[in-house]
Amino acid sequence: MGHTFSAYFSLTISALGLLLLVGCQNDDGVNLPAEYPPSTFDGSLQWVKSFGGSGIDQAAGVVVSGDGNYMIVGSTYSNDGDLLGLKTTTDADYCLIKMGADGAVLWTRVYGGPEDEIATGITKTSDGGYVLSGYSRSDNCFAGSNGGFHDYYLLKVDAQGNEVWCQNFGYPGSDQAQSIIQTAQGDLLTTGFFDVSASEGQGDEDRSNSGNAHGVGEYWAIKLDAQGAFFWKRFYGGSNNDRCYNAIQTSDGGYILVGSSESEDFDISDSKGTYDYWAVKLDPQGELVWSRSYGGSEIDSAYDIVPTQDGNYLIIGDARSQDQQVSNNYGNADMWLIKISPQGNLIWEKSLGGSQFDSGKALFMMEDGNYFITGSSRSQDGDVANNLGQNDAWSLVVSPDGTLLYETVVGGSQLDFSEAAAQNGNAILVVGNTESNDGDVLQNQGFKDFLIYLIQ
Repeated sequence: MGHTFSAYFSLTISALGLLLLVGCQNDDGVNLPAEYPPSTFDGSLQWVKSFGGSGIDQAAGVVVSGDGNYMIVGSTYSNDGDLLGLKTTTDADYCLIKMGADGAVLWTRVYGGPEDEIATGITKTSDGGYVLSGYSRSDNCFAGSNGGFHDYYLLKVDAQGNEVWCQNFGYPGSDQAQSIIQTAQGDLLTTGFFDVSASEGQGDEDRSNSGNAHGVGEYWAIKLDAQGAFFWKRFYGGSNNDRCYNAIQTSDGGYILVGSSESEDFDISDSKGTYDYWAVKLDPQGELVWSRSYGGSEIDSAYDIVPTQDGNYLIIGDARSQDQQVSNNYGNADMWLIKISPQGNLIWEKSLGGSQFDSGKALFMMEDGNYFITGSSRSQDGDVANNLGQNDAWSLVVSPDGTLLYETVVGGSQLDFSEAAAQNGNAILVVGNTESNDGDVLQNQGFKDFLIYLIQ
């Protein structure tokens, strides 16, 4: 485990300081501060851990805990190995791990009912607790609380992992929460996708077009208070499959939702191809302000969005296209990084990857002002210096203009994926899943284990 990031670009401290003195401007031409602390991150791999049992175990999200450790959420089908004594069944349950900076497991909690629960994300709340997002087939909260096949399943826990409250939201079809955030006001917004055809238009309360069921699957946003009671539910999309994977709150109190859209009607007016990156801007009450499609004629899917220092936004995902707004394609699919304005206008775009399939799942701004991206890669050329097996977890750092600074692969001879990451001082913890038991992965207890690794 001695490999480090491959360096593609460097700036001396004095040169960086000169650049920062220039400053940035937002869309309104206002100068913004750009003073980043000096970076001591060099991208060296510190350790790799796996966690699980004989079943399918996958990590989906991670945040830094209030005491400087890590909270990792995922799903487990196992009742043996690291899960021995925590559950007796082999259906899927939420799994929450508190892990120290050295990779030691401090405690593990499992939550769920008699059917499958699949966790997709975690957010830290201002009271020191956490809210977990995902979807479930069980009556988790009370008898009859599941509305159909899959429901949004939201679980609030305290700092020790004890359950505070839970909520099911759903109708007869498959409704899957993919993320949850806490707002500046202390409320919550959960987003995912909604089987609107199965609900016959339910799930769109307090809108003038409520009951207008116009698609197979829609973006579904639900605004909640801190105790899990909902304020409003809204869906957005067209006649085909539209799937939301993440959201952020904007400076005006509204939201931007990102994911992919197959539609070209109703809320989608600028379709580019088979599937596009689709961004939806909402006002604070959930009313649609604008929507924008980005991509080309093939399948392009967005997974995460972050604000930038200059008042704009970066979106990461993967693109199979090599036409229209996708100016370059290295292979089967590339990580595709785009920058948009607050009005949704495309500012620039950049492909990252090699000749095989490369995808970006999570993105955040680092403490030094650069951006950390994690996902997966099958390539061993182009921007990817190495390949350890069928598919590797791939993490990289880019500058604010999208220039590749560092990249590394982690994994073994089988399938390895990164799904999320969190920075804690000079360290970044990355989580995902692995089927390997060689290379960087020293142990695999079953079909698929949590993959957890630390870079600094």
